[in-house]
Parts: sequence; C-alpha cells; structure tokens
Amino acid sequence: MKRLLSILVTGLVTLSMQAQFLSTPIEIWPKKVPDSLKPKAKHVWDTKAPDHIIEVTSPAIEVFQPESKKSNHQAVVVCPGGAYGILAYIHEGQEIAQWLTSQGYTAYVLSYRVPGQRLGALQDAFRAIRTVRSYGFQKVGVIGFSAGASLSCRAATRWRETCYDPIDKIDQQNQRPDFAMLIYPAYLDEGENHTLSPELTVTKDTSPLFVFGTQDDKDYGSISSVTILQAMQAKGAPIELHYLVKGGHGYGMRGDGAGKIWPLLAEQWLKTQL
Repeated sequence: MKRLLSILVTGLVTLSMQAQFLSTPIEIWPKKVPDSLKPKAKHVWDTKAPDHIIEVTSPAIEVFQPESKKSNHQAVVVCPGGAYGILAYIHEGQEIAQWLTSQGYTAYVLSYRVPGQRLGALQDAFRAIRTVRSYGFQKVGVIGFSAGASLSCRAATRWRETCYDPIDKIDQQNQRPDFAMLIYPAYLDEGENHTLSPELTVTKDTSPLFVFGTQDDKDYGSISSVTILQAMQAKGAPIELHYLVKGGHGYGMRGDGAGKIWPLLAEQWLKTQL
C-alpha cells in the first residue's frame, strides 16, 4: 500500500511539473541577455515547492488569450513575486493570467531573472512591455505581487530611463506601462525612515496605479502601500489604494479574505482604464 501511495504521489508531482507551462513561453531576448550572470538555460523549478521557479537565465513570457468575442484588445504583463529570489509562478502568475482573460485581457506571465538580479528584472520587464506592445495592443499594463509589485512600480516610475542598449525594432516601442496594479507591494519604502525608495521617481506622468495592501502585512507591504500613495498624491498622479486591516501576504487570489476581495475591486478599476 505504501509503495502504491508513493507511486501515485510521484505521478501527481510529475504531472504537476509537466503542466507548469500551459503554452510555450516566448523568449524575450533573442540572443544575448544583457548583463546576464549565466548562459541561457531552462528555468529551474523547486522540486519541494512546485509553484516556485528558483532560477531564470532565459527570461520569457507565457501568453494567455481570452475568447475572441471577449477580447478588449488590451494586454497585461504579469509579474509574480518571490522577494527577487524565486518566482511564485503558478498562484501569482498563471492563476492571475486566467483571471485577466476572463476580463477580456490578453495576459503575459513574465519569468524575469532570479535570484538576486534587480537590474536584470527591470530590463526584462521593460523588454516584455515593449515586446507585447509590438503585437499591436491598444494598451499594455502590468500587475505584480510583492517583489513583482515592486518591479511593476519600478516600470511605472522609471520608464524614461534607458537601462539596456537597444537590440532591434522592438526596442523602439514605448516601455511605459499604461497602468499598473500593485498587490501587497514590497520594497517601495526603502528610503530613510521608510520613505519612498530612492530608485522610484514619481511624477504627474507616472502610470495610473491600483494598490492593494493590508495593515497586518508586517514583513513587506503595510508601509509600502501607504508610502506610494503619499508619493503619488504629492505629484498629483492618479492612484487608487485599498487598505484592509487583515490579509497578510502572498495569498494571490486564494483564500476567503483579501484574496477574494482585491480582484473584485481591481475589476471595477480596470474598467476606468479602458
């Protein structure tokens, strides 16, 4: 019986790992990856936590398309979180993409460089936005969770910067996201006394933001959410913040609390961006 149970568990894990990518990812760097630390290779998954990618050397986007009759001709790049150390690819990536397609968006889940490559991650985000925009969408937004929300905010506030040398016509596309959704964001308050992170440059032209955080998110987002609100208000940039007492961190769309509430609020906000 124990042997049978072991075989069944092994089989389920194998099927889970085989189903991680629902479509063939598109590499966003056709040749050399700028400022790469290692040669291109397949993503490395955590065998003990099948939701997690623990190393990315060849950044890519995985596409999720809505039914043609539902399409609103807009796209969203999805940035999973994971403290810039891993990617919580399924519950903060693929599950989010499926929700977006139900709203009419074409979603692209970004596997950006990890671990520990903040510059590389920003390069990947800008290249992904430009790649998706080259497909002819009317608007291209971003959504991120935790570190992925940090990355989305960096894209929304630093889009005037050139952080890699252009390589082809795709890099002629505008890299400014048309809107950004930051869900339990992290690392936005790395300035002195938890002020705005010095790397973030908020102006009146910063992309419109939707932010969702909770007071009990002690490790990451409880201060980040309020900090970005204050910075956006000071510059007259558009932002909508929802801040609950309880919710914690890392829930994605799961659970009966915050994970169910933010998508309902985001759906209404997204309608204002059409």
